Amino acid sequence: MSWIDPDFPKRATPSDRVGRVLGLNPGMMTGPGTNTYLVGRRDPILIDTGAGVPGYMAVLEEYLGERGWRGPSRVILTHRHVDHLGGVPHLRERFPGLPVAKMIHKDAGLPEHTIDLRDGQAVEGDGVTLVPVHTPGHASDHLCYFLEEERALFSGDLILNGSTSVIPDEDGDLADYMASLRRVQALGPRRIYPAHGAVIENAAEKIQEYIDHRMDRERQILSVLGNGARTIPEMVKIIYADVPEKLHVMAGKSVHSHLKKLVKDGRVAESPLAGAPSRWTLL
Repeated sequence: MSWIDPDFPKRATPSDRVGRVLGLNPGMMTGPGTNTYLVGRRDPILIDTGAGVPGYMAVLEEYLGERGWRGPSRVILTHRHVDHLGGVPHLRERFPGLPVAKMIHKDAGLPEHTIDLRDGQAVEGDGVTLVPVHTPGHASDHLCYFLEEERALFSGDLILNGSTSVIPDEDGDLADYMASLRRVQALGPRRIYPAHGAVIENAAEKIQEYIDHRMDRERQILSVLGNGARTIPEMVKIIYADVPEKLHVMAGKSVHSHLKKLVKDGRVAESPLAGAPSRWTLL
């Protein structure tokens, strides 16, 4: 995929309040890797920790040294997925006693002594105020963070730069995801710091683009159902005809997330079949 950019910088300073260190975990789902952000003028708050790739700590320490910082004052996490919290053990080994917080919701196996962080519970740093915004859809525990001083949004996996967000079957919900997009849209952010990809300067346009994309996909699904497609593989072959077949499994998950929403909306019905793909029909 084109968004796996081998030249994406390992560290950067996109604003005088925000530094970025790359998690060094490139891939189809992560693009150039997971961005971790250091927020504040001194004793910065670290948003996310990467997947725990050993080389990450060396890059982080180089960046801390460049900025004249001893280390992060605390860690706040966007959500439970391993590419966002997998680096916690390495960070705590290097910085003993480092506080770690996230929204604790349907969680199991979190790092020990994780602090619960709730929607709207502001996190204060040196010259910065980060307000957690509960934004489920990609994950039920997902938080974005709104940086008041810049009117900027740390979007986690809600909004990416270079791809669309996955709605996993096990913990995702497209209806929640759409509501989350509209919630952050109402905040009026000027800039977005995504967990994957480069800084997004045209925040309003990007959020609307995400909303429009999902609505367009819903219309496509309803159209192919109306034209006789009944299973997810049949729909994927039509809707994603220009996408390599190796990506059709992921495309099928996206279609499934839309179908589950359409069932809730009372527009589609599912007929499960033993040993075969479910059949879907318009209501």
